[in-house]
Amino acid sequence: MSWLSQPKIYDHRVHETDIASDEKLAMILDRYPAELLDINAYSYDAEGQVSLATGERGRADGATLLAAIKAGQVWVNLRDAHEAYPELWAHIQPNFDAIAADLGVKPIKVTGQLIMSSPQTKVPYHFDAAGVVLFHLRGVKKLWVYPTDEAHQPQTSVEKVIMRVQAEELPYRMAFDEDAEVVELQPGQALTWPLYAPHRVENQGVFNVSLSLDFQTWETRLMRGAHYANGVLRRYGMTPAAMEKTPAAARAALWAASLAMKKANLAPNLIKDYERSFELAEQAKKAA
Repeated sequence: MSWLSQPKIYDHRVHETDIASDEKLAMILDRYPAELLDINAYSYDAEGQVSLATGERGRADGATLLAAIKAGQVWVNLRDAHEAYPELWAHIQPNFDAIAADLGVKPIKVTGQLIMSSPQTKVPYHFDAAGVVLFHLRGVKKLWVYPTDEAHQPQTSVEKVIMRVQAEELPYRMAFDEDAEVVELQPGQALTWPLYAPHRVENQGVFNVSLSLDFQTWETRLMRGAHYANGVLRRYGMTPAAMEKTPAAARAALWAASLAMKKANLAPNLIKDYERSFELAEQAKKAA
């Protein structure tokens, strides 16, 4: 695949089903495994810098959780939706297959997360270490997609995110917005963007539901492993070459090295256990 140089929108009709109705969402929230439920609340200072609090579902039923999301300021990820919500995935998969064919992608791994988010929620400047197609189902959200150059996305930050010693959020300055492609995403649209492109999201005053599909190809897997290996080498005082100047054979060698580095635990995961500081339904009650 020749990776995209700018965001691209596709149409779908998944939103015309009842798959993202309140009834279905409450049902899936009611039965979704708690360990696959990420509840994030972001707050921002005057310069747009972010702080994160994470929550837990508690004992509330699905309908109560859905009401709390609609009334709150949270971003809720239901991970592994490709396995945990097969009814939804049955609608998404054929649409992705058509998009993948158009892009020339041959995925070796595809995963998904169902996202429910509050009307005023914003997601900070970050990147995903995979190809992404965002299928939008309900509400309206605006996305800013930024260049992948060193100024907007330092290679050292990319390495730390992939090594999982830093969360996905990247250093952000409001001036970056002048360089962004801005997309307002409507139900029935699916958006993809350049590999690793930094982006941020703002909901437009209404409850939003999307399915974020992540896909890996051999190209992305080798690049991810190369970044991991470079990050470890940098920790030991070396200065790796810029990724765009690293040929495919060298990336493959670095990927192979990354497997041994992970086995040796040379870069322990520092973000696997966020402390959960609030219960979603209780937080909504206090805000009411």
